[in-house]
Parts: sequence; structure tokens; C-alpha cells
Amino acid sequence: MINKSKSTSSNPIIFFDGECPFCIGWVQWLIRVDQTKKFRFASLQSSFAQQFLPQHILDHLKSVVLYEQGKIYTHSTAVLRILKSLSGWWKGLYLFILVPRPLRDAIYSWIAKNRYRFLKQNQHCLLPTESERDRFIDIDDPNDRP
Repeated sequence: MINKSKSTSSNPIIFFDGECPFCIGWVQWLIRVDQTKKFRFASLQSSFAQQFLPQHILDHLKSVVLYEQGKIYTHSTAVLRILKSLSGWWKGLYLFILVPRPLRDAIYSWIAKNRYRFLKQNQHCLLPTESERDRFIDIDDPNDRP
């Protein structure tokens, strides 16, 4: 089992569906917007995610997961907490946290269910550039092991 405190340092981790073009686009956007390089990223399909996240999260989720300060956030709460952490006007979108979670998550689930249709079949892999690689967690990289 991975020692979470050693493998994450103080950076929040965003787990994403590495097979979803919508999610890949979201990660690429976050990399551009997150100028402070606060977030690290890992695919939900990675061996790191398989060892790090609880099985019940992996069994029922194919979307974004945020691990921050020892807590796991999913669905709309994860997205809103990520936006809150960004600089600029994005953090203002955190006001949507006032919307009852069942309603927020219903909207989130509808988007997640239809994400492939929104992007047609524009599927591609996320290949980080050399300067972005240090933001991705790879269990096979000795530097990312506990």
C-alpha cells in the first residue's frame, strides 16, 4: 500500500479518467491555468490510483477525484474545490457550493454521462510535454514511490 503522505507531498492530486477526451481536455486546461503548479495529476487507470484510492471509489466512479489534505472529494464538490484553488475569477465559481449537493451532482452526472457525445469521437491520449511530466504521478517512476 502507498504511504499517502510521502507520495503526495503537500500538493493536491487530481485523478481523472485517462480514457475520456473531456477529462483530458479538463486536465490540459488546468495545466495552463494553474500557473503555480499546485496540482499533480494521475489517471484513474494508473497503478498509482489503483493502489492509492479506496476500492469503492474506483468501483463506482469514472470521473474527477480530488485528494486534498488527506480527504477525497468527488463529483461536483471536487470540481468546485479545484476551481476555488485557482487564481483569478475561477475561484468565484465556488459559490455554486451553495447549491444543494444532490442538484449539483445530478448536473455533474448528466455531463459525465454525455461527455463522449459532447466531444463527438475526438479521442486522443494525454501525452504531457517534458515540462509537464513532473506534475503527473507515475508509480513506475522511482521519484513517485514512497
